[in-house]
Amino acid sequence: MKNPLIMRGSPLLFLLLAGVCVAGYRPVIIVHGIFDGPKQFEKLRNFICKVHPGTEVTVIDLYNNLASMKPMWKQVQGFREAIGPIMRRAPDGIHLLCFSQGGLICRALLSTTPNHNVNTFISLSSPIAGQFGDTDYLKSIFPGYMKKTVFKICYKPLGQKVSICNYWNDPHQRPLYLQNNNFLPILNGDRTHSNIESWRDNFLRLKKLVLIGGPDDGVITPWQSSLFGFFDCNENVVEMRNQEFYKNDTFGLKTLDTRGKVSVCVQSGVKHVTWHSNYTVFMNCIEKWLT
Repeated sequence: MKNPLIMRGSPLLFLLLAGVCVAGYRPVIIVHGIFDGPKQFEKLRNFICKVHPGTEVTVIDLYNNLASMKPMWKQVQGFREAIGPIMRRAPDGIHLLCFSQGGLICRALLSTTPNHNVNTFISLSSPIAGQFGDTDYLKSIFPGYMKKTVFKICYKPLGQKVSICNYWNDPHQRPLYLQNNNFLPILNGDRTHSNIESWRDNFLRLKKLVLIGGPDDGVITPWQSSLFGFFDCNENVVEMRNQEFYKNDTFGLKTLDTRGKVSVCVQSGVKHVTWHSNYTVFMNCIEKWLT
């Protein structure tokens, strides 16, 4: 007698096969940070493949190392073109896992890509609300400058050709930041533009936003920027829900949060360059979202 499960046209067989597809993990796309490249994310890739076998994990090989200093909008365009085909092959959607500067690139992708199918965006220790701090990264890019003088470079047309200047958010130079920074104020909707409504709609296609950061990061300044917090003019940290872009819901963050779709994971004792190789961080903050 033939096994009814393998009979031609068996509805039960079709249901079982469909169940296998539904149970599969969505593809994961990893976007690196400044001065990084794919090789720095082998451990993270291995973590995902170990815990969720069969997951398609792609670390985008683009704008690596020194090329990561190119203007942010240029990088956003390049990453969009690289990620597009992966999205189109994934009818159930994809996950974006983006580190440091890469978190801002992914943020911009979400806002500027109509009909994207990103299910979960995980922002891993990203200056997602901007950067303002005297760190080793800053000293390597602008030797001899302190955080309170970098605006003299960053808020000039030439400075805006360097990625970090595109999200340099000097709380003491707010008018110059709003007028001359051509990336972050536009992305936040702090500066009005013709695409503000469509970008908000695009962002709100997101099913889940996961924000990860911690007080011992040592690079993201303030570290709460990784959770959408930032300095006021006295360098006191204002948390996400008290930020103007949240209260005004300019790019959809408040709406997403009201829907219960924003999660925060704070981990102490993690230095900036080790977030993506820390298994505890992976299990506590990342793993459960990559289904």
